[in-house]
Amino acid sequence: MKFYTIGYGGRNPEEFLDLLRQRGVKIIADVRLRPDHSSMGSFAKAKSPDKGIQKLLTTVGIEYISVLELGNVFLECADWRERYRELLEKAGDLLIRRLENLSTTFCLMCAEKSPAVCHRSLIAKYLVSKGYEVEHIE
Repeated sequence: MKFYTIGYGGRNPEEFLDLLRQRGVKIIADVRLRPDHSSMGSFAKAKSPDKGIQKLLTTVGIEYISVLELGNVFLECADWRERYRELLEKAGDLLIRRLENLSTTFCLMCAEKSPAVCHRSLIAKYLVSKGYEVEHIE
């Protein structure tokens, strides 16, 4: 199954939605550790689904799920990449379980625009090792 990744940083909501619609994304899997904290209110997870990222996605028929267990708990560490990679090596199958249950086109979302500087690239690499195909939306 093919999936996508995207970062909303530096994008306006319209561009973000257009990129998702062009690829037929049906579900956003938010892999931020703190989805309720965003400097761009349109991308924050609000207390109710009629605001923030959930409202934005609903306008184009995209479902939203928050996958907190895939958040980068090592972000403040200088060696976060190595630590996060080790976490996936040891507990990856458990951490991706909810993604494996998705039966339609999904997209991992985080804040960083470039996957090269975001932990979602490590998640994507892990999923590829499990037989998935990935396209990073840049």
